[in-house]
Amino acid sequence: MSTFPPFETLTELFDQAVGHYGERPAFGALRGGAWWWLSYDELAAQVTRCRAALASMGVGRGDRVAIICSNRLEWVVAAHATYQRRAIFVPMAEAQLESEWKYILADSGAKVCFAGGANVAARVNVLREDLLDLQHIVNLDGHARDPSAFTNVLAASADRDIKARAPRPTELATIIYTSGTTGEPKGVRLTHRNLAAQTHAMAESRDYGEAPRSMGFLPWAHVFGGHVELNLMMALGGAVAICENTDQLYAEMPRVHPTLLYAVPRIWTQLYYDIQRALSEQPEMSRHMFDDGIRLMQRQRDGETLKLTERIYLNMARKLVISKIKARLGNQLRFAFSGAAPLPREVAEFMHNIGVTIYEGYGLTESSGSSTSNPTDAPRFGSVGKPLGDVRIELDPSIEEAEEGEGEIILYGPSLMQGYHGRAESGAGVITDKGGLRTGDLGRIDDDGYLWITGRVKDLYKLNSGRYIAPAPLEEQLRLSPFIADCMIYGAGQPYNVALIVADMPALQAYLRRPDVPAEDLLRERETRRLYDNEVLKHSRNFRTYELVRNFWLVAEPFTQENGMLTPTHKLRRRKVLKRYEARLKSLY
Repeated sequence: MSTFPPFETLTELFDQAVGHYGERPAFGALRGGAWWWLSYDELAAQVTRCRAALASMGVGRGDRVAIICSNRLEWVVAAHATYQRRAIFVPMAEAQLESEWKYILADSGAKVCFAGGANVAARVNVLREDLLDLQHIVNLDGHARDPSAFTNVLAASADRDIKARAPRPTELATIIYTSGTTGEPKGVRLTHRNLAAQTHAMAESRDYGEAPRSMGFLPWAHVFGGHVELNLMMALGGAVAICENTDQLYAEMPRVHPTLLYAVPRIWTQLYYDIQRALSEQPEMSRHMFDDGIRLMQRQRDGETLKLTERIYLNMARKLVISKIKARLGNQLRFAFSGAAPLPREVAEFMHNIGVTIYEGYGLTESSGSSTSNPTDAPRFGSVGKPLGDVRIELDPSIEEAEEGEGEIILYGPSLMQGYHGRAESGAGVITDKGGLRTGDLGRIDDDGYLWITGRVKDLYKLNSGRYIAPAPLEEQLRLSPFIADCMIYGAGQPYNVALIVADMPALQAYLRRPDVPAEDLLRERETRRLYDNEVLKHSRNFRTYELVRNFWLVAEPFTQENGMLTPTHKLRRRKVLKRYEARLKSLY
């Protein structure tokens, strides 16, 4: 467990981290093929310079400071300099649409915007005439002659001695705009106390070991990566290797040797397939040894005593096969965390069998990101664990769609938001009379206090038979097929479910041994149809008959942020997909 002193604000967290862990590495970046590390003391010096620069730009208590960039060191510097001016940090991702930038900058009333390079700075500048509050655009990558370049802005205030200001715990630290799966983004108002309480609860929930290390690739514009991970690592005196993308993550894990890893289910599922693919390329003897080793480890975990010959064989399997797979993850991974969507059970069990347990948790931006987590000594695959810290959970069984034992999840505790920015009416519908947060998620709590997510109130729909459908669980199962890159199930008001399936074209072309056939032609072939019929059937076996997909449409274009089908946190934008494909889906009936 953590022994970090109590703190109520992010400025206290920062000061205590620097005081306790000054010479330890805090953040790392890949430069010229090698990892370069910045200590906590060096980070503090950069925050001091940025704080002075913000003061020169007139940033003070309650002002909003925005940032639009991918994960990088300057993000952390700008965030903590903002907190130390008693100002409010407003994060955005480069992958978001310009219309979203404009909306968020206007809605938040941002005075300063840090831009991740000349391209982003130029695009924000075009929007500027409609943004009356925006006074300064700082180019994080600006050249030496650019007065708006980050280095020049800091240098201009280098001789100013601007002391840090201590915000009150009840003051806002950040406004984080939700992904907007159903409409315009809403600005979630989180105070220093909200985020400090969440960080404390995470830090005290388990023993993370001495000097933990993680790889920061989740977008920091969102609460899971930008606060749950970053604030926790600071409280633990850990180091974060900043990753630009998932390709870099996979390539660099063997060099960075992370002890912690935060990811969303899509990443774990992709890692699962990468490992399966690597296994398929091994000699037959190695594949058999791996399978036998996994079965022997499962018997051990079930309490069975292995024979001497079995123990010897298991040691050989660990040394010759399983250890090589773990080496792909850096060999030091102690804790793996998953959130934001359901993790397929097959993936969780497989990773556990190779010695990497993934602890699922649950939370919303509105609850500061993490409200539950599976305990270290007793994880239950498929559940999202137990409440963290002072979080309390109630279920509202009055929801029409809820089955017996289920209800809408209502959260209580110190990490709940202070409402939506400029939208009192929206907050009134989410916060109950008793101060609880209606999550919009359906769940049940088992006899041991573990929470299980069973569906999403807003995603539920009725077939014309009156039966309710929660599409997400079956969608996650279908995505386990190596031939299905993505999918969306459809059936509201219809007699049965159909699906839009995004084919994994490289896997399909390799399987059919026809790499040169155009995608659209290949998707129309009978052999392709038979393959996908079998895949849908294989991955739907554990579902009720009325939940099954009876027909589907195959497409080659993936769901991405760029085409608007995914949010920056890789959640499906159902309305966007429907707008484009609803006619095709209806034609399946």
